[in-house]
Amino acid sequence: QEQLQQSGPGLVKPSQTVSLTCTVSGSSLTTTDYYWNWIRQPPGKGLEWIGGISSSGTTYYRPSLKSRTAISRDTSKNQFTLQLSSVTPEDTAVYYCARLSGSWGQGTQVTVSS
Repeated sequence: QEQLQQSGPGLVKPSQTVSLTCTVSGSSLTTTDYYWNWIRQPPGKGLEWIGGISSSGTTYYRPSLKSRTAISRDTSKNQFTLQLSSVTPEDTAVYYCARLSGSWGQGTQVTVSS
């Protein structure tokens, strides 16, 4: 059974970098045609796709966030990571990792505040 487990801090100061990790069990990051994504939901708003990484390691980013976003993976640990730099209070949201057409992580509330 596929499961995604998120980890990372919930409170970050403005201008810092948020780093979240998603550990996958029950399936492999390298399974052909699997896409692993980061998605967020700001308070009172809808879901927003941040970016993703394919089974071959190709990364894709939301254009408006591309300059501040880096998604990477560690296939030996079956983990993929989101780094969002230079955060502002507008980046406050619940962040999710998810596989397209598959499972989602439990969500991490990230609050950007001094």
